[in-house]
Amino acid sequence: MRKPKDTFARQLIRMSWSKYNLYTIATRGRQAPRLGNRTLYQQKWTAKRETRAYHGGQINERQFLRLFNPKIPTSNTRVAGQEKDQKHPPAVVLTFASIERRLDTIVFRACLATSIWQARQMVLHGKVSVNGVKTPSPSHQASPGDIISVIPNAIPLLSEPATESGLTFVRRPFMQPFIFIPDYLEVNFNTCSIVYLRNPISRPGKSEIPSPFPPDLHALAYELYVSRKKKRTSRQQLRPEKFV
Repeated sequence: MRKPKDTFARQLIRMSWSKYNLYTIATRGRQAPRLGNRTLYQQKWTAKRETRAYHGGQINERQFLRLFNPKIPTSNTRVAGQEKDQKHPPAVVLTFASIERRLDTIVFRACLATSIWQARQMVLHGKVSVNGVKTPSPSHQASPGDIISVIPNAIPLLSEPATESGLTFVRRPFMQPFIFIPDYLEVNFNTCSIVYLRNPISRPGKSEIPSPFPPDLHALAYELYVSRKKKRTSRQQLRPEKFV
């Protein structure tokens, strides 16, 4: 799949390790979106544009609306060693939790691809399998306990050394700010496999989905998608039934 022409032209943050994206993150950190002098709908639309460019920028709005679930999973369970006074983060940070279950997103989150488009291409070319079955569908939704395997030759960050120790993880420029793995994934670089442990949740003191945006932007985007989801559902209910 070819990248969009405006991947970095509009200064939107993407799922990519590119140096241009790193520059965008650095500059956008100093120039946050201005929402104060806009109407409520304009604020929601701006928040949707910013967050969707990063979360699921490889799919269109119709595809995302099919995945979007207004019911956000949260948990009040505290991790061992966690302070009692830590507050629960806003649940709206899980607005894009359904995208984290996609096969291409999992490959990118596991640091086995340098961009979401490269991860999507790896899946489309049959380099990724789920529970031993080749799955050339980037939109495949993983279930807790699934084992995702990637062919080693397809991973650009692995190389074969002269020794017999197997494959090694090779560092690349500009990758350091992006090297982190969410708690709901378990990655084994020796076997090039990923275990999808569970669906991401929000718990006291921590939100598991990596995002460069504050909860305020996620809240505005969530409100916009909730209204769109209701309109979409109402239109489907008003459609006349087809008689066979």
